[in-house]
Amino acid sequence: MRPFSESEPETANPLAGPIYVRGVEKGDLLVIHVEKIIPAEKGVTGIKPGQGALSDSHKWSKIHRTAYTHIIRHQPGPSGTTRDGKAFYTEKISWDLKPFIGTIGVAPCIEVETSSVGQGVWGGNWDCRDIKEESLLYLNCFHEGGLLYLGDVHGSQGDGEWSGIANEIRADVTLSCEIIKNKRIPYARIKKKESIISLYAGKPLEDAVNKAITHLLEWLVEEYGMNARDAYIQISVNPGFRINIYQMVSLGKLQYTVGADFPKKHL
Repeated sequence: MRPFSESEPETANPLAGPIYVRGVEKGDLLVIHVEKIIPAEKGVTGIKPGQGALSDSHKWSKIHRTAYTHIIRHQPGPSGTTRDGKAFYTEKISWDLKPFIGTIGVAPCIEVETSSVGQGVWGGNWDCRDIKEESLLYLNCFHEGGLLYLGDVHGSQGDGEWSGIANEIRADVTLSCEIIKNKRIPYARIKKKESIISLYAGKPLEDAVNKAITHLLEWLVEEYGMNARDAYIQISVNPGFRINIYQMVSLGKLQYTVGADFPKKHL
């Protein structure tokens, strides 16, 4: 883990940027179109002592005594690239690659500690698997040009990223942006082909869930014209509604990332 672990805080989670988006002013809403994510030929995962949900478990202490690195091989798919390829954990264990951007945001309105634990209304290390190809991400902007940054791309990840390290990759990413002038939203939002998602990162987990749902209700009522009572009831009765727990990593000040996910066909 050296030399990253020799710094305080650790110099991990490298990002690209800042990217100046022409036309963005403080108070605007930036819409980020994720057009293409092409993972590298290999990804890496493993175990870092002291990190992850089982790091303080006596029963599971054996696997946390030393650092462990595991290489995941990527195979191109029908497109001829790894965008739609497969990940091989071993020759017998494989799954479809589902690449996404783990850390993305704009320059925040306040000073934050690092790209690893800096999360907020401006973006951050959400490890949200729905920030993927063909998704739209909506972010409030706090500075001229927005100053967009991104990195920490994952080739695949299970819900929660419980051990703290997903299929970490280098990737070629293509984005485009549009600007909605003079608009603010409570927290980041995602639009996919089939659903809309209200994000929130916080602790404890139940607070993050409640915030994500509350912001979703506001979105349904204010921008889609849904009756407030109907929106509230649908959260409990509509089987298409989902709570996605994207990241629940036990790591210092890192918060838990939740998405309240509502199907577009019921809008």
